Amino acid sequence: MNMPVIVNCPTCETKVEWTDAFPCRPFCSDRCKQIDFGDWATERFSIAGEPCLDPSKLGEDDES
Repeated sequence: MNMPVIVNCPTCETKVEWTDAFPCRPFCSDRCKQIDFGDWATERFSIAGEPCLDPSKLGEDDES
């Protein structure tokens, strides 16, 4: 039998087995998943580089 892959929770660094026993993987819990989501939503986390969309052109095709 293969040993399950073990990863660290991105939020709290707890060891997490990559199995169905941890449905929130790679997070250890729903709480850690929500903390991570909040960091992206508040733009505490971001992807480096120039935006691929021009904010001034968003919605131009929507002529209602």
